[in-house]
Amino acid sequence: MRVVIVEDQALLREGLVALLRENDIEVVGQAEDGDGLLRLFAGHKPDAAIVDVRLPPTFTDEGLRAAIEARRRFPDVGILILSQYVEPVYASELMASGDGEGGVGYLLKERVGNIPEFIDALRRVAAGGTALDREVVAQMVGRRESGAGAALAELTPREREVLQLMAEGRTNAAIARELVVTLGAVEKHVSSIFGKLDLPATSDDHRRVLAVLAYLRAEG
Repeated sequence: MRVVIVEDQALLREGLVALLRENDIEVVGQAEDGDGLLRLFAGHKPDAAIVDVRLPPTFTDEGLRAAIEARRRFPDVGILILSQYVEPVYASELMASGDGEGGVGYLLKERVGNIPEFIDALRRVAAGGTALDREVVAQMVGRRESGAGAALAELTPREREVLQLMAEGRTNAAIARELVVTLGAVEKHVSSIFGKLDLPATSDDHRRVLAVLAYLRAEG
């Protein structure tokens, strides 16, 4: 897997480089700002990018804006956003951007400390999947439950739990462990979710992404 890193703090950037290389992930480029992200995409054609949400010069949402533009220009590249704080609106905006096969992720920076989970999230994003921080998803759930769209309103409480865990990027097996149910039960819930959201009969991986997008795009 080929990865680029866009982070203005040199110490964190170098730490990420070392961590990825220790896990046999090739870091092909680094940058400190949003313009650098677009240059890296054009020059290196990576599988995924790790991007800080706040970059120079104003340290507000430059990283997010650059990531959205990168998804528009390079729709097949995965993007994993790192943030210091829980900002659900940023996660929603990122997830709703682009129409390609590239995966998207949004994690709090503190999750980097759990190396196996962080590497797993990055690999999911590079493979076209999703990886949303559990704290971000929890805040989204609170908003959605007070004003969900018609299709989402048809989901049972258990199906909403399953969809929430899907949004975090969990596999069916991981969802089964979390909810202490059988794998077969989870598969039935997932199938029901696909049906209620009227998702096309494509690959399950693609439909999972579409389900998460429907979840995030619902009026809250």
